[in-house]
Amino acid sequence: MVTVVLLGKLADLGGAPALSLPGPLDWAGLTAALPPALADALDDPRNRLALNGALLSDKTALQAVEGDEIALLPPVSGG
Repeated sequence: MVTVVLLGKLADLGGAPALSLPGPLDWAGLTAALPPALADALDDPRNRLALNGALLSDKTALQAVEGDEIALLPPVSGG
């Protein structure tokens, strides 16, 4: 399984702070496996994606295999 960690408002859209999805996963497979509201939110370029702790500059380069962790990161607000 691939663990998908959802942070901030993305966890609200996903309905949980983490999901387990069967691997392997590429970007298209990930978005297809997510709840529609969450998948739509990921189109926002301000949302970032990390694979095993490393930020990906291009979400479409995602290649996750069994045991990997994907983190979906919403934009950080300051204050």
